Amino acid sequence: MKQVRIGSGAGYAGDRIEPAVDLIRRGNLDYIIFECLAERTISIAQKKKRENPDLGYNDLFEDRFDAILDAWKVRPVKVITNMGAANPEAAAKKCGEMAAKKGINNIKIAWILGDDIGDRLDQYMDDTVIETKGPLKDIHAEFLSANGYIGASGIVAALKEGADIVITGRVADPSLVVGPLAYEFGWAFDQYEKLGKATLVGHLLECAGQVTGGYFADPGYKDVPQLWNLGFPIAIVDESGDAVITKLNQTGGMVTEETVREQMLYEIQDPANYFTPDVIADFSHIQAIQDGKDRVRVCGASGKAPNGFYKTSVGYHDCYIGEGQISYGGTNALRRAELAREILEHRFEIIGLEYSELRFDYIGVNSLYKDRISREMGGYEKAGETTADHTVSLNPSENSWGKLPTEVRLRVAARCATLKQAEKVGNEVEALYTNGPSGGGGAVKAVKDIISIASILIPAEDFSISVHMLRSGEELK
Repeated sequence: MKQVRIGSGAGYAGDRIEPAVDLIRRGNLDYIIFECLAERTISIAQKKKRENPDLGYNDLFEDRFDAILDAWKVRPVKVITNMGAANPEAAAKKCGEMAAKKGINNIKIAWILGDDIGDRLDQYMDDTVIETKGPLKDIHAEFLSANGYIGASGIVAALKEGADIVITGRVADPSLVVGPLAYEFGWAFDQYEKLGKATLVGHLLECAGQVTGGYFADPGYKDVPQLWNLGFPIAIVDESGDAVITKLNQTGGMVTEETVREQMLYEIQDPANYFTPDVIADFSHIQAIQDGKDRVRVCGASGKAPNGFYKTSVGYHDCYIGEGQISYGGTNALRRAELAREILEHRFEIIGLEYSELRFDYIGVNSLYKDRISREMGGYEKAGETTADHTVSLNPSENSWGKLPTEVRLRVAARCATLKQAEKVGNEVEALYTNGPSGGGGAVKAVKDIISIASILIPAEDFSISVHMLRSGEELK
């Protein structure tokens, strides 16, 4: 029975580079995918494209392809990636230039267009935003991007034209795998059971090292060996659509029933109805069976016809977040951090800070779980505070609730409408150096330009997918 070997070379925009090189050299792969887009990354890329029309692709594209192409010269393997982000054409041309400089001739590089509907966004202002349940027009902000999650059809078309490297913008993550499997096995786009199985494989590979134990690891509970040398996954898929998930030997991590099952559940709300542009996948009857060391066989996925809509992410400028941090250490560290917060609250009133949301965190004390939960879990109470059954002392040994922290990092962040207002936050934190309380150090300040996402559903027929090709830097069509 025919088998296809697909490796995962990246699970996010800034992922490690060397595991992919190892996969290309030693993995005996037919394909390698690089999944490098998240909800907001394409909006950030659109901003860069506006500033420079030759940019807008993944920031690590050149570094990653420099390594990939060197390995490709020794062991050619077909590459499929969404690193094109907001500018797949520019990415493809850059890849062609790099290949030519390395003496790689006759390599065919395809780019796929059609996900970007930003120039037509006005048509959809009355559409309902999934997150807010209100119309898109109610978001009174600068819209930066609008990209639909298209499916695998463009990838299949590119492979039929002989593409060695396929560069896309926003496609659904599993479609990076659905495409080569549909092409290799000759599956039609109405063979929904097969597409559901392929979507499962794509879902298991899309986050790379997560399925080989990366996000699984929890020392003392779920120990994973050599995470510093984490091997990225390989899927060995047969014509039925069932697959074995594995990794290279001599790499860290592991592939077990547990690591695979955790990744199966990743970002899945309803296992019986996982909506993608290619298929509504059904993961509710999946089996994950250990098939040897670092080998897990997965089967039982299915699917049904897609709903005819593409989820479309609309990026918009939301606000500026002004941030400042400062550390306090030693005896009474938490009380000094609390005093610093009190000072800042009054200072923000004095200077007239304009904000819609203000947050203070004592990092290591309550920054994740807020005050009540953190104090119950960690045993922290405000020094000198009297509760129903005890008084917290400044002397850690006298606290029935546990020791007070000897180091605290105070973080303050404010959501502001303007850059000028956001800058005030960090300036006031920095001023604590000389204006008290004692012992503050390591102050930093920053302002973040926040891009938010609104999701709408647009009919699939509103998208026009096209495939373009070049060879070694020279455009063919």
